[in-house]
Amino acid sequence: MKSATLIKVELLLLLVIFLFAPFTFLKPKITDKVTEVKPVEVVKEKPPKKVITKVYEKPLHDVVLPDFSTIKDVKTKKRKFFDFMKPAVVRQNNALLATRVKLNQWLENTSLELPLSEQASVELNKLVKCYRVNKDASLLSQLNELLVRVDVVPMPLVLVQAANESAWGTSRFSRIGLNFFGIWCYQKGCGMVPRGRNTGAKHEVEAFKSLDAGVARYFYNINSHNAYRVFRTIRFELRSQDQPLNPEVLATGLLPYSERGAEYVTDITKMLRQNQQYLLEDDTTKNVVVSD
Repeated sequence: MKSATLIKVELLLLLVIFLFAPFTFLKPKITDKVTEVKPVEVVKEKPPKKVITKVYEKPLHDVVLPDFSTIKDVKTKKRKFFDFMKPAVVRQNNALLATRVKLNQWLENTSLELPLSEQASVELNKLVKCYRVNKDASLLSQLNELLVRVDVVPMPLVLVQAANESAWGTSRFSRIGLNFFGIWCYQKGCGMVPRGRNTGAKHEVEAFKSLDAGVARYFYNINSHNAYRVFRTIRFELRSQDQPLNPEVLATGLLPYSERGAEYVTDITKMLRQNQQYLLEDDTTKNVVVSD
């Protein structure tokens, strides 16, 4: 017979076996498979697109202009542009011819030692001041100098310069300020500030209220500014020799008109040749007679 102590030990062993037996048959699950960890894709946000807003610049005049930029046919565009410009050029040339008639009459009277009328004297003094003629010079000298300055510019030359300077009427300055000739001014607010103006520069591109005013300023600059003295000399010499005022010959006097100098004159000359069919002189610029 087993002793009580042995029986207790056996019972204790059985209890231990009973408690741990379930775990002794559990084998650990071993795997060689490595779980791949996919990298997280970082999506970069695209910067917002820049919205380019065209700024509408209100015209500084009330004139309704043809939209030359929409005319795709070159011949049609040229014809419409020249037809648009011609009347103002004709009016200005006619006014200058009428003044020349008066000047020649006054010169003849002065040569014959006949006094000028009071009205003629008032007009003459205005012209002397306007065209920057020496007010202290003799009456004969003043009249001769005025006849050099107060004269026409051939219409073909005016028209091709307008086309060149305004990009056939599509430039900002022609559309907004009726400035078809690239004329500058130097008082703040007198016109449009060029977008590419150099730092420190003060000039603006002059704005006009009417096409006639812009054309008149062009003529005035040609006939009064010291830069165009050569132009006026060439014109006077042609007049003195009873030669026609050839636009190509006169164009050689426009070297100072552009910083491009000789290249600019070459371009104007080419344009005169290439556009002859559109540049017929208007008869209304001839045979103007005005009495004193």
